[in-house]
Amino acid sequence: MNSSIQIAMIIISIALIGVILIQAKGSGGLGGIFGGSQSSGGYRTRRGIEQTLFRLTIILAVIFVLIAALSVKLD
Repeated sequence: MNSSIQIAMIIISIALIGVILIQAKGSGGLGGIFGGSQSSGGYRTRRGIEQTLFRLTIILAVIFVLIAALSVKLD
């Protein structure tokens, strides 16, 4: 059972990395990550696919933490 938990963690971590990279690409790429300026320069709301990706990121992160806690508890 421990190997299935590890496989699930690998799959979720790859999905989480992918979703984060898609979000970073939409907001200016690596320049935005390391302090580059945004074109809008101010606060803006998330809409459509941005909001979906944001929620998916939160869901994947919570699932990852729960599986990690389960893995620690089972050892």
